[in-house]
Order: sequence, then structure tokens, then C-alpha cells
Amino acid sequence: QVQLVESGGGLVQAGGSHRLSCAASGRTFSRHSMGWFRQAPGKEREFVAAISWTDGNTYYADSVKGRFTSSRDNAKNTIYLQMNTLKPEDTAVYYCAASSRIYGLGSSNAYDYWGQGTQVTVSS
Repeated sequence: QVQLVESGGGLVQAGGSHRLSCAASGRTFSRHSMGWFRQAPGKEREFVAAISWTDGNTYYADSVKGRFTSSRDNAKNTIYLQMNTLKPEDTAVYYCAASSRIYGLGSSNAYDYWGQGTQVTVSS
């Protein structure tokens, strides 16, 4: 069982940077791949980034590639999403999720556990 709690959401100006955190409980955190998804009003939840538990490889949606960076600290049971050059279209509720898989991490179906989400609003 893994419980996830996101933090760090808030209001940011376009072009600015912001970092989200996701703290996990549970002994098996280091053996879970972790992902970030987001959902804007009226839109479906979409993949943002993922980091594999086996080799630390990261994967990103095209819309955030080069701007967002996902990382994990297994000693702190925490993952991070560093967001740079934010755009108004990045406004959404951001969710972290945990998966026992190492493939297919771009799909929400791959994830077993979800956080409650944290709102990020980017003003123009």
C-alpha cells in the first residue's frame, strides 16, 4: 500500500518556475515507478512525466519536455516536479501516482495509487 500527498501548488506568473512535491508512505516506495498527471477544467487527465523505479529513467509529455523535470529521492520517499517557463495552459490540478510497472507509464491505467491533487494556476 502506498499513500501519496502532493504539495506545492499555487499561483505562478507565466514564465516563472515552481516545484511540486509528492510525499509517499509505505515501505515499497523505492520499488514503484512514479508519475505526474494533470487535469485542466473540462479536459481529461493527461500524462505529464514519469520516472522508473528500476533505472531512474524519466519520460515526459511533448507539451512539457524541456521545461519540466521529474526527480525522486528514495531516502525521503518523495518525488518532485520542477516546472520552468510555465505557461497559462499548464494551469491544472496536478496529481502524482505510483505504479509497480516499468512500462506503459504514460497511461493512467498503469498506476495503482493516486494522490489527491494540488492546484497550479499560471497567470498570463
